[in-house]
Amino acid sequence: MNRYVVGTPNERQLAFFAADTRYVAYGGARGGGKSWAVRKKAALLALRYPACKIMILRRTLPELRENHTRPLSADLNGIAVYKESDRTFTFPNGSLIRLGFCGNDSDVLQYQGQEYDFIFIDEATQLTEYQYMWISSCCRGVNRIPKRIYLTCNPGGVGHAWVKRLFIDRDYRPGENPDDYTFIPAKASDNGALREHDPGYLAWLDSLPDGQRQAWRDGDWDAFMGQYFSEFRRDVHVMEPFRIPEGWRRYVSMDYGLDMCAALWIAVAPDSRCYVYKEVHKKDLTVSDAAAEILRVNHGDEIYEFLAPPDLWSRQRETGRTTAEIFGEAGLSLTKTSNNRVAGWLAVKEALKIIRGEDGGETACLRIFKNCVSLIKCLPLLRHDDRDPSDCANEPHEITHAPDALRGFCIYRTSAARTENPPLRYAFEAERPPVSAEGQMGYGGKVTII
Repeated sequence: MNRYVVGTPNERQLAFFAADTRYVAYGGARGGGKSWAVRKKAALLALRYPACKIMILRRTLPELRENHTRPLSADLNGIAVYKESDRTFTFPNGSLIRLGFCGNDSDVLQYQGQEYDFIFIDEATQLTEYQYMWISSCCRGVNRIPKRIYLTCNPGGVGHAWVKRLFIDRDYRPGENPDDYTFIPAKASDNGALREHDPGYLAWLDSLPDGQRQAWRDGDWDAFMGQYFSEFRRDVHVMEPFRIPEGWRRYVSMDYGLDMCAALWIAVAPDSRCYVYKEVHKKDLTVSDAAAEILRVNHGDEIYEFLAPPDLWSRQRETGRTTAEIFGEAGLSLTKTSNNRVAGWLAVKEALKIIRGEDGGETACLRIFKNCVSLIKCLPLLRHDDRDPSDCANEPHEITHAPDALRGFCIYRTSAARTENPPLRYAFEAERPPVSAEGQMGYGGKVTII
């Protein structure tokens, strides 16, 4: 058998090779040498643990073939035997590397009942959380071989939110152990081979627009390709809480569904600056429970309007009543906002637009207290809708509720401004000469012009 040659990994790739927690994510910027590290690590594990089973997964078969099948065939020539029919490399010690793909939710069914000791998900942000959870459930077995899942990732894509939650924000749910997760950041500048053989690629990354450059070159998880609110910046829009002065008009804007109740408390200063100062973000609340929770968090604040989307005024087929009526009976009298999504999102963009403050520093017309963690988390994750780039995508759905509540407030404020300042109209009166004896037309009569 030929000797396997690893090559010369960079510092971040060495950290990836050494990581031994249950879940390891390696990523950030493009061009960091992540796919190379996946192939080398998979081969090393196959040689280290006899009879182990490994899967390398990409979103599509063409991506799999280009990034892994062909390079591995060259790397493992004389070391492992490749079988095209089931896309597997078999090693003399009984270890196996299988190459898989998962382009949509139905593709996960092909892995039902399969077990692997090590799973590599290359470009994990291209998978939904549902696909990831299904695939990761295949990492199991009763042998003594350790069980690990390795991910590579760039900011952006349909899976941006769940990858960021687990490895960047480290916001864990019950049953998720923080000690099981390791993140190794990657930048294009880490890749010495890329700098030597393709310096033009690094120059191209430098030339990208703001936001896209931050994501692709620097691995900034708050900026990514397709991000709807690219103007959102934590250092500008998120602030320390302060006591809202008496006399500032306060609103509660909500988005309600049984899957999630999101409500935002927003104070408007005399200079029209707006401050989101507290929030509710809870799932599985009935209408009466949601109303009770909003009233509890409100804690006696004098609210000018409770704002809600038009769908709460739709009559339920079973009862003939509206959700707005039920909220009213529970103590919340709601005001209907506009459901024009695109106009609403543009109003949010206008509110988030970065401007110069009186001190010359950067600020915005809308800022968010740092205790409003759900809005701060969800707002920068929204992506453009693929079919209508003017709109926000509705997936992942769980991140849309708090931004929808903010949209309702912003479009309400825009509409209210138009109503409070109607265009000036002027009335004129004029006397026309009396009708002539010849009866010429176009003369005579008193007219009023508005």
